[in-house]
Amino acid sequence: MSVRIQAWGIIAAVLADTDPSGAAVRQRLSNSLDENPGVPERALLEYLLDTRRSDANTVETLESAREMRLTPAVPPKVAEQIDAIRSMSRISALLENQMLMTAFQPIYGLEEKSVVGVEALSRFVSDDGAAAELWFAEAAAVGLGANLEFAALGSAAAAAKSLPGNLFVSLNISPASCLDPRLPELFDHIDLPLNRVVLEMTETVKDEEYPQFISAINPLRDRGLRIAVDDTHSGAGALSRMVHLRPDFLKLGRNVIGDVDKDGIQRALAACLVDFAEQLGTTLVAEGVETVGELKVLTELGISAGQGYLLGRPSVRPKDWAGWNGRLDVDGLNRHLAGREQAEESPVASEQH
Repeated sequence: MSVRIQAWGIIAAVLADTDPSGAAVRQRLSNSLDENPGVPERALLEYLLDTRRSDANTVETLESAREMRLTPAVPPKVAEQIDAIRSMSRISALLENQMLMTAFQPIYGLEEKSVVGVEALSRFVSDDGAAAELWFAEAAAVGLGANLEFAALGSAAAAAKSLPGNLFVSLNISPASCLDPRLPELFDHIDLPLNRVVLEMTETVKDEEYPQFISAINPLRDRGLRIAVDDTHSGAGALSRMVHLRPDFLKLGRNVIGDVDKDGIQRALAACLVDFAEQLGTTLVAEGVETVGELKVLTELGISAGQGYLLGRPSVRPKDWAGWNGRLDVDGLNRHLAGREQAEESPVASEQH
């Protein structure tokens, strides 16, 4: 059942209520429907915001009654509708109150051993501590995924003002949101120059959307925008699209770079991808770099950039971002890690020093 159908069903039930105490709210819901013809979910969201702070909140009342066993068991379809309302209300409140901020993780150029860019990662101010991917999945499930993505993009663009001006900023976005007319409008209203922006695809472009995607993204690329894709969507079709798309960045995950210093097959695969990227004119970024051994082999293979906890964790602190101008001391990092491992193996010796 689609969100729109669910919305119509819930609105019909609300308007059919004859309780005099809710007459004013029902009238505002009816007026909102007139103001938003064909978009019942928007009217429903306004209704939820209107009733969220009152004791007559439909969702809370139903759930409380169910918990107290004052009403019969809610049918599965109705329960789904209630869950959808709760999600829509949660996401709407999050957007309304701007309850998200941005963390940046440094991306190092492996040849120059210095930070060349950052990836923007959303962090949510929530009571339940839900992970970012859960928020985005919940928003997408109720048709608000694009709204949340654009809020995150705006937050990241605003935070990027505190970054060193020479760094590119990689922003996560779904291919569907790239087709949204709000995307070029966003870039017209933010201070982050388009030639510093990299749009990182969070999922593969669907075959039926590929021509639309190219048409939508190419005008922005002509203005300096760059795009990044990852290697998680393998297969001949994905490789074929990559040849046509020619992304500016190809991000390699742990499935490619993990233990690349110990596994000959992993090393051979990474080397092949280096050749492939050179033919496309694409910059390779190794994600999830965890050991100095991996870092050294990736550098030897000619992979252009690296990202991971070894090199720097995500941070929401502008003080940390300002320090991302120094060079990476690989030998010093190796000595530091070796010293830390030795201290962990010899706790007594560590305590004596």
